[in-house]
Amino acid sequence: MEIRHHPRDLDFSNKRVTVVGLGIEGVDIARYLARQGALVTVSDSKPRQKLTERLEQVDNLGLRLALGSNRPDDIAEAEAVFVSQGVPLDLPGMARARERGVPVHSMMGLFMELCPGPIAGITGSSGKTTTTALVGEMFQADERPVFVGGNIGVGLLEHLSNVRAYTWAVLEMSHTQLQLVERSPHVAALLNITPNHLDHFSWEEYRELKARIIRFQQESDIAVLGFDDAEACSLGPEVKGQLLWFTLGDSLPGDGVLVHEGWAVVRLGSLNERLFPLRSVRLRGRHNQANAMAAAAIATACGVSPEAIACAVQTFRGVPHRLEFVAEIDGVSYYNDSIATTPERAVAGIRSFTERVVLLLGGRDKNLPLDELTADAMRRCRAVVLFGESAAKFEQAFQQAGADKAATRRVEYLSEAVESARRLAQPGDVVLLSPACTSYDAYKSFEQRGEHFRGLIGSMVKEAQPSLP
Repeated sequence: MEIRHHPRDLDFSNKRVTVVGLGIEGVDIARYLARQGALVTVSDSKPRQKLTERLEQVDNLGLRLALGSNRPDDIAEAEAVFVSQGVPLDLPGMARARERGVPVHSMMGLFMELCPGPIAGITGSSGKTTTTALVGEMFQADERPVFVGGNIGVGLLEHLSNVRAYTWAVLEMSHTQLQLVERSPHVAALLNITPNHLDHFSWEEYRELKARIIRFQQESDIAVLGFDDAEACSLGPEVKGQLLWFTLGDSLPGDGVLVHEGWAVVRLGSLNERLFPLRSVRLRGRHNQANAMAAAAIATACGVSPEAIACAVQTFRGVPHRLEFVAEIDGVSYYNDSIATTPERAVAGIRSFTERVVLLLGGRDKNLPLDELTADAMRRCRAVVLFGESAAKFEQAFQQAGADKAATRRVEYLSEAVESARRLAQPGDVVLLSPACTSYDAYKSFEQRGEHFRGLIGSMVKEAQPSLP
């Protein structure tokens, strides 16, 4: 569904503006609009008691709260509407708003209109958070002003006043954040497009949303595409400006970052320059080597020096909830990969280890294929513990794949899954929370799920420590 908004009508003073969805983005938007003197209504389908933390963040702003449902009149009768990412664009009231010519905005779209400095945007089905964080580290290593935000868990409009014309904004962009934008970043990176979020979008809709990051680029802009991913690679002919590729292979059809004799090398025309040895990437897994190559290509497009790129790669230790080492207990290592909300990411997590794995799978299902995950888990894992809303579906998938019943355990909660994994794991093993599902059956976010996992492991560490006399 295409909803056009009016990007130059950005004076919201004394206008009736409805913000739909009070998540991180909704809070960010509401604060910005209140400062602009808008008459803000917040519409959220959740009841007040489930929004306590968010409501505290917008307290005393004089907002009108319409909670418990998204009432059509709050949307249709507004003078402007802001939609938080993930909120369906076919809510009752949206059609009437469109008929009335009400402009529909988003946090990402407004930030891109107002940002005074250059923007590097990064999207992809997997790897975008790690890549975004690493690009930010590369800027810092080069001692260049940078703001890192977007879908990485940071609101944008709150930080707008700190961004100068010489500050690069490095933004992680989800597919839903790209829905309402009508301009592209100066440097637009598309890492990969693989099946995801098919519980809300068709495959074609999802692909088109991801490709939207380069749609509005001009000849003066730069696109960075993943050469090893068929979908990202296929967009090469659509690039209007300069194109940089990245690959874990040793050849490219043009400029970009590739591997030569174990080194990441940047090729620009006839120039080839070494950046860093692949072995210097501290993060586990081939997919993280690909993320490092992507970050190097993006940073190169932004003018970051080769020395700073190499320095950042060598010191970067990753971001929370992404193959994050938590503790070792009785010879067993525990890793938090709560960000792995798809089967594909869980497979990448499993493949990051040569050790035997006790895998924790579960949460809310996205209707994605499970064949590769079950095959890899049966081949590489000592055992699989299934928990949460999707446990029965996973159990059926493993049975259909011919898994030994003794190799799977089904429980209800993550706490029970951790306890079961502790009994199943042997010294030298890895217990890996790489759940392949969203967290929304039991948690507000993958971060909250990962923090709960960390807390459970922390309690085990305390139990394992001998008490002092």
